[in-house]
Amino acid sequence: MARLREAAPKFIYYEDGGLLVGWLEEYPDYRTQGKTLEELKENLKDIYEDINTEKIPHIRKYGELLI
Repeated sequence: MARLREAAPKFIYYEDGGLLVGWLEEYPDYRTQGKTLEELKENLKDIYEDINTEKIPHIRKYGELLI
């Protein structure tokens, strides 16, 4: 599998019933969870890789329009 370039995407997370639920700031539609922060980060890395290798089709993205 091709290696993705190094990146540092931001993520948001919260605790829910003993689990940490989180998503990448740029892709809020794709959430994951983990028992620890490290597990959550690993799961977020998997989502990031899947998005950027086009394993997940029709990804909604957002941009910024300067006027």
